[in-house]
Amino acid sequence: MADHGADEPCSRSGNPDGEGQVCEDRSLIQQRLAISELIDTEVSYLHMLQLCAYDIRSRLQQLPQEDLDVLFSNIDDIIKVNSRFLHDLQETASREEEQVYLIGNLFLEFQEEFERVYKVYCTSYDQALLLVEAYRKEPELQQQIQDIIVTVVPQAGRSGLSFLLVIPLQRITKYPLLLQKILENTLPDASAHPVLQRATSALQDVNANINEYKMRKEVASKYTKVEQLTLRERLARINTHTLSKKTTRLSQLLKQEAGLAPKMKDKEFDDLGERFQWVCLCVTELRNNVAAYLDHLEALLRFRPHEYNLDIPEGPVVQYCNLARDLQREAFLEFKQRLESLVWRPLCSLAKALVGPQNLIKKRLGKLLDFERVEEKLLEVGSMTYEEEAARHTYQALNALLVAELPQFNQLVVQWLGQILCTFVALQGDLAKQVLQRAAGVMAQLPHRHISEPAFRKLVEDTLSQSSNQLRSFRENFEKVLPPPTTQPLLPGSERQVQSLLSRYGPGKLYQVTSNVSGTGTLDLTLPRGQIVALLHNKDTKGNSSRWLVDTGGHRGYVPAGKLQLYHVVPTEEKIRGQAGLHSVSQHLTLAPTPAPAPIPTMTQVVAAYPFVARSSHEVSLQAGQPVTIVEAQDKKGNPEWSLVEVNGQRGYVPSSFLARAPSPAPWGWSVPS
Repeated sequence: MADHGADEPCSRSGNPDGEGQVCEDRSLIQQRLAISELIDTEVSYLHMLQLCAYDIRSRLQQLPQEDLDVLFSNIDDIIKVNSRFLHDLQETASREEEQVYLIGNLFLEFQEEFERVYKVYCTSYDQALLLVEAYRKEPELQQQIQDIIVTVVPQAGRSGLSFLLVIPLQRITKYPLLLQKILENTLPDASAHPVLQRATSALQDVNANINEYKMRKEVASKYTKVEQLTLRERLARINTHTLSKKTTRLSQLLKQEAGLAPKMKDKEFDDLGERFQWVCLCVTELRNNVAAYLDHLEALLRFRPHEYNLDIPEGPVVQYCNLARDLQREAFLEFKQRLESLVWRPLCSLAKALVGPQNLIKKRLGKLLDFERVEEKLLEVGSMTYEEEAARHTYQALNALLVAELPQFNQLVVQWLGQILCTFVALQGDLAKQVLQRAAGVMAQLPHRHISEPAFRKLVEDTLSQSSNQLRSFRENFEKVLPPPTTQPLLPGSERQVQSLLSRYGPGKLYQVTSNVSGTGTLDLTLPRGQIVALLHNKDTKGNSSRWLVDTGGHRGYVPAGKLQLYHVVPTEEKIRGQAGLHSVSQHLTLAPTPAPAPIPTMTQVVAAYPFVARSSHEVSLQAGQPVTIVEAQDKKGNPEWSLVEVNGQRGYVPSSFLARAPSPAPWGWSVPS
């Protein structure tokens, strides 16, 4: 009615110039009202955003931080952008003649920023609504949230969070309508008219792009979800539709590989995908290397040389032990904790973040095959089904999203990797400084403090060489009195059986069983450790060289080749004297693992060269390196091959060849030059 009344004077006057002037004035008034509405609503909108961000969010302490991040998303970024936009919008009022033109240009300037911040908020809006629905299922929590919101924003009413969360979406969609209203009341020949047209179209494009981005994100979120399904659950999902789809894709792929169908090439995506794979490889390799580094560091912390009894007089050794204990309990432990929190955990999070894009790229390959098949059909038939059109749009959405976001993602991952590596280097430097600081006081007390670095290096080399020579000499002396490690003493009463095998097969065919053998097959033998056998053939009937055919003097069969050791036949002293020309009626041979060792005086302290397991109550078990006291250097029959010993308060017989004197090496340690 108001508009109709305003038109009446124009129609009655009959003066075209007067009528045009009245209409122009009315349009100018409507334009001013539209501009005023734009500015006033922008002020109210920004005020509401600040209430949400600074008052309501800070009071919702009963909600976890993850929920708050989803609910309010990037509202802080929106506040920053719209604060600058409102400031510039209010400044246009000082230039009233150019205000409409300036408003159009202002929207064009903020076009990209609006799209950047609002697309993030709009994408997370659906997830925020899911949280709101979840809160409504908890009446007590819902009432607490409602009370806070009504206290800050009374006009929210019963809508509560839903009323607040939808405000940014309503604002970005209202900008084109407000601009359109200003444009409708701007004369076509005005200089501001084309600028307003471009601004209105730009804000419409912003909304369209936000909707497209939101749709792509929804498609991507569907395929980036990682589900831990069992084999049964995967099989349960198989149906005729999935089988048909997989079969069609496989057929399309085979036709492309055979050259029967064209293969689409997307160089832009191929380059991005190749760089993404390179980034994934870098993350995986670094993660594996850091994991190995942590394992080695853990092994270092388990090794505690300062707790060993080195049996060295007090002095530099005590100082070293104190320093090592201090470093292990504080410096190295603190370094490990910082390494895990500042390097390992961020690296694991980064590797986890790669899973979503990896799944998306895999899905794109399958959707690409669907897209190519649909394109072929579209060229041939000219039409497609609703399902084919949906598959076509899905591929386009996935591909556009990957092409748009993979460059930024790759760049962020590379930056993240660089920061992790820099952190790792900084931690290493801090550890080195801390170790040097802790060692400074101790190093001043060490005997080599006055030696120059070249002289100290020469001292270390000479000391290590001297220690190596001592070890080599000790080993050589030790081996001179020891039998081969795997040779076992003869079983009691086996001399006659051994002589029978010796006379029949000769010494080169005799082998000794090094450990108990339990036969499992029909032709396999069961033999005790120390049994002497004669080798018949070093392969079985199938040509397997790991099973040998042997003769025990009573039975023949197969035994594992790895449990046989060549047996050395040594004549007794009487035989040796007979061979030297001394007449002896006895031609008896005594078989032993090695030449009998020189007699060891009674009540002598020796060491066990090898472990020995007692087989009767008359024997006693030994462990390699265990101190042993010899009570009698022979058994009751005078046989020197067995000695009566005392070990840990127990007495019993052990093979004499398993005992050895430990040579006394020269004093160990460093000789500091004067």
